[in-house]
Amino acid sequence: MKKSFLYSCIIALFLISCKKEIEKINDTLKDTSSSTSETPAVKQDSIKKDSVVMKESVPPTMQETGFYNAFILPKDKKMRDSIYSEFSKKYSERERYAILALNRLDSKNKWNADTLVVPAKIDTTLMSYSPFPMQMDVLSGVKKFVIFSYPIQAYGVYSNGSLVKWGPTSMGKKAAQTTRGLTFANWKKKLSTSTVSSEWKLPYNFNIFNTGGIGWHQYDLPGYPASHSCLRLLMKDAQWLYGYADTWVLNPGGATTKAKGTAVMVFGDYKWGARKPWKKLLDDPNSNNISVEQMSKLIEPNIEKILKEQANREKVVDSMKMAKAQIEQMPENPKTLAP
Repeated sequence: MKKSFLYSCIIALFLISCKKEIEKINDTLKDTSSSTSETPAVKQDSIKKDSVVMKESVPPTMQETGFYNAFILPKDKKMRDSIYSEFSKKYSERERYAILALNRLDSKNKWNADTLVVPAKIDTTLMSYSPFPMQMDVLSGVKKFVIFSYPIQAYGVYSNGSLVKWGPTSMGKKAAQTTRGLTFANWKKKLSTSTVSSEWKLPYNFNIFNTGGIGWHQYDLPGYPASHSCLRLLMKDAQWLYGYADTWVLNPGGATTKAKGTAVMVFGDYKWGARKPWKKLLDDPNSNNISVEQMSKLIEPNIEKILKEQANREKVVDSMKMAKAQIEQMPENPKTLAP
């Protein structure tokens, strides 16, 4: 009897403790589910706040100022990608090419700017934005003339005084500046290897300072003077100039020059550390323009030499053509009379 009573008490105590344990577990589960359901709400609020902050930190992509507008590029890469995606949708491939060219950039270096200067009206030929005069009377007798401006990192091409092409360039950096003055086109090669590094391949290289190894060719345009004295160009421009300019004519043996090539001039000084000149277009559309008077002052002291070398070249080329024609007219197997 005592034993059965004792067993009953033990069982009752066991059931009571189990019930309490179950209640504790249920309470714990409730607390856990409650905290779990509250956590996402906190995260969502946080996400909302963050997204608002990010949205507010994105600058306006386009600041309209008139003839030229500013396309702002933020520092954050993801934001840049997003904005450049918008840029790509807004402008065609040819328009993007022109915009980058105005900013002295190629597509590889499109992120090298915090602001892109964008014309309100896009002219893919770039001629509407030329900093060079459209007509130079002093060059009216010069068939071909190429000029490079250090201050604005641009080149211009004149045929009989009329501007036929212009574009961006990246000339010698501060420590290795491009030689200034009048020179003439020498030799050319479709793919040269740099004398500075054998790893640097230079498409459509056209030498203009033979002893210095300086020439124009295609290479990166990062938006500032960056070369080792050469004059970097966009690929299309390098190809065009490769076919346009005339090479020198050498005497037999190749040691001396019989006739010089196309006249080329490099002038001016770049303002190192100052605001990039093309960005000044946002304030003044004419800020990069070179006047007829400025150009005339550069060319007039050299025009006599340019015309003299041009005349000599024409004479040499004509004599070469005549000699070639005479050779072609000769019979392949001329008959000789018997003695």
